[in-house]
Amino acid sequence: MSANKAEVEPVVVKKSDDTCEVFIYDPEKVERRQQELAQTKDLSQLFKVFADDTRLKILYALTQEDELCVCDVATIIGASNATASHHLRMLRNLGIAQYQKKGKMVFYSLVSDHVHHLMQEALQLKGKGMNII
Repeated sequence: MSANKAEVEPVVVKKSDDTCEVFIYDPEKVERRQQELAQTKDLSQLFKVFADDTRLKILYALTQEDELCVCDVATIIGASNATASHHLRMLRNLGIAQYQKKGKMVFYSLVSDHVHHLMQEALQLKGKGMNII
C-alpha cells in the first residue's frame, strides 16, 4: 500500500442471535398464513391514523367523551378549528368517527368502541415499558 493512503481495517460483522442460522420453513404454516394476508389489505391506513400525534390526541379525547364539538377538539389539541376539522374529517372519511350538526355546532363521536379498546391496549403496552422507537 502506498505511504499516502491509510490502511483500512476490514469490518468484522458479528453474527446476530436474533435470526435463524439456516433457512428452513414450515410449508403448512406458511400456506395458511399466506392465504389470510388479504385480511390486512388497507389496514395500514388505520395505523397511519394512530401514527399521527394530532389524530392520536383527538382519538384519545374521543375515547374519553361521548362526543366533542370541533371547538372542543381544537382547544384540547391546541390548534385552530380548521386544523381540528381537517383531522376530524379524515377520521370520518376512514369510518372511525361520525358527526352530527346541532344548530351551529358540529359534534364528533367514535363510530364504535373498537378504537377505545385499541387505545386502552396501546396505553397498557406503554405502561408495561414497551420500547417505543
